[in-house]
Formats: sequence, C-alpha cells, structure tokens
Amino acid sequence: MEDTPHIFSGYGIELEYMIVGRDGLNILPAADRLLEAAAGSLQNEVEMGDIAWSNELALHVVELKTNGPVSSVAGVAEKFQTNISRINDLLAGMGARLMPSAMHPWMDVLRETKLWPHGSRIIYEAYNRIFGCQGHGWSNVQSTHLNLAFNGDDEFGRLHAAVRLLLPMLPALAASSPLVDGRATGLLDTRLEYYRFNQKKVPSISGEVVPEPAYTRHDYEKIILSRNYRDIAPFDPDGILQFEWLNSRGAIARFERSAIEIRVLDIQECPRADLAVVTAIIAALKALVAERWQSFATQAVVPIQPLARLFASVIRDADQTVLADPEYLKLFGITDKKLTAGEFWMALMEKTMESETPYLAELDVILQQGPLGRRILKAVDGDFSHEKLQDIYGRLCSCLAVGEMFLG
Repeated sequence: MEDTPHIFSGYGIELEYMIVGRDGLNILPAADRLLEAAAGSLQNEVEMGDIAWSNELALHVVELKTNGPVSSVAGVAEKFQTNISRINDLLAGMGARLMPSAMHPWMDVLRETKLWPHGSRIIYEAYNRIFGCQGHGWSNVQSTHLNLAFNGDDEFGRLHAAVRLLLPMLPALAASSPLVDGRATGLLDTRLEYYRFNQKKVPSISGEVVPEPAYTRHDYEKIILSRNYRDIAPFDPDGILQFEWLNSRGAIARFERSAIEIRVLDIQECPRADLAVVTAIIAALKALVAERWQSFATQAVVPIQPLARLFASVIRDADQTVLADPEYLKLFGITDKKLTAGEFWMALMEKTMESETPYLAELDVILQQGPLGRRILKAVDGDFSHEKLQDIYGRLCSCLAVGEMFLG
C-alpha cells in the first residue's frame, strides 16, 4: 500500500447536479448529450484535467469529481466552478442549465424519470428491476460525496470510528432538500429520509445508515459486506450488484481504493459552500482521530442505536435539533448540558479550525443563517406557488453559475 495516501493526506470530492430547462427549470434528461458535446462522442466519463464529468443513474444528473485524490481541499472549489461554467456554456445551446440543491422541488418522478440508457446501464437496470428506481429516493437525489483516504487497518479503524460519531450531525450543515412535489415536507433533509428507506426490500443494504462498529477490513467484510451479498443474492442471481459499492450506509468503506466515502451530504448552492462543509468535517475528524477528547477505545464502543436516533432527528430539524445527551457531547469535548446542532458546530469549529482555514466566510453563512434548506424555506415564506418556487430555484441556479452563497 505504499502508493496509497495516508489518513488526511488524500481526498476525493464528488458533486452531483440536475440539468433543467433554462426557462421553466423543469427536469431535462440530457446528461448523455452534454457528455457527448464535451467529448465529441458519447462517453460515460470525460476528463477535464483536474476534474472529471460523468453520468449517474438518472439521465438528468451529471457528476463532477476530482480526477483522483487531492492532498488539500484548498483551491478545489475554484476548479469545480470553472467546470460548472464550461458545462453551463454547453447546456446553453440545449436551452438548459445546471440546478443545485439535493431534490428538485416539483419533479414528477413517475412521469419524468429517465434512467441512463448507455454503456454500464446493466447495473442501473438491475437496481431498477429489484427496487424500482422511478421514485424520489432514486431519481430525484443529488449529493456531495467526500472520500477520505486511509492506509491499512489501523488508519481505517480510527477513521471509521470517528466518521460513525460525526455522521449524525452532518445534515445540520448540509441539509438542502426541504421541498418535494411542490410543498414543504416538514424535514430539512428529505433526501436522507428517502435514502433511509429506498432499499427496504433488502434492509441490510443500508442498515441504520450509521455504520456498525467494525474497525478492520476482516470485521467489516464479515459484519456488513457478506450480509449485503447474501441478502441481495436471491434478487441478483447473476451477481451484478455484489460488490462493495452495493453497501448504502451513510459512510461506506471502499477498500478497492482505500477510502471511506461519506454519502449523507446534500449538494449545496455552489462549490464553495460544499467545500466549506467538507472543510468543517475534515477538521472535526482530525481532532477525533487524534484522540483530542476521547480515546479511540472509547469512540469505538459507541453503539448504533443512539447515533441512528440522533441522525433521524437531525434529518428533520437540522441546525435546530436539540442535543441533550451529555455522553455524546463529551465525545467532542463539549460540556454544555444542552445545545442545538448549530451551536454544536460553532463550538466544534472554535476547537478545530484555524483563522486561515479556507471557506470560513461560507461556513459563517451556514452557521449564522442555517443550512441551505432553512434558507430556502425562509425565502419561500409560506408561498408554495409554482411562480414563487421557480423564482427561488432560478436564484439558486444563478448562485451556482457565479459561485455565490444563497442568502435567503
């Protein structure tokens, strides 16, 4: 594993966006046309130097990702922003543009869903046959994925323990999906509510979303992956899906590339906002792995159930979730008896981030005004008319185009 980056020296970031009509902002299934325009022929993935573009399950979604691991997240947002401009230029000729946020607010999934029909579609066809992908939890979900490198079992175990503890708190920063079918759902992170249940036919695939306490590759494969493969086998006799990416917990071990992939982050309004969230996560994980507040042994024995209950609460209330479990707070060196999830992140930032840390201005917007989902609801202000939602999501498209925060 000499070529594998060590813990906190390699990061991979993936950003997913919707393609929508330029004027009406309705879903436009044109990812294949976009990738063909970029490459000169139809491709699943197009490399654009430091950033690659690729398809996803739904034909209206395009993914941008770092072209291999990066040693630092500083400056990465600007590279993504340059590529967003390139994509919007190509889409303009199709009467289209990119839209941010984790769920389209009025997409009719039964009528509008079109799955990627080219190349590696055999995998998508298997998912569709088993689970039926014409639902919000499959075809109307856009996320940010953060891949964190590890080198060997010791680094994996320490990183996995830290990720498990922090994972329930991530929607407090990243929730951006409060609207579905033209109305408020009562959840700030509706995408994750769908994520929890969209594979309920085979419950072990996502489990409780918070991963089990497994801290070696052997234990992880025994406790999680072998069960995934066994339970999907009756539905997947050809073994099409029996690989480690079948695992749909909120953070999954990708041993094939020596990384843990965090999957519970809603996409934000611009790359600088995504990188702000990523920066806060990395700083907190570094402190946990360094055992700044509690030992690895203490972190490792925290059970799933209290973490899963907390996760469900944060999906609903995001930054306004009340944290009142002193044992959980103690894991992060916080001695308050009770505080909100937003206050938790403020306290954590004070403990872990330096004044020269990149993306602090964007983090400040998130902490002062709430995650994007809350800012969207504030802008809606109880008016769920199509014209109002069109106006707000048009503004979000403009934020993405120019790389600015959405200020509600």
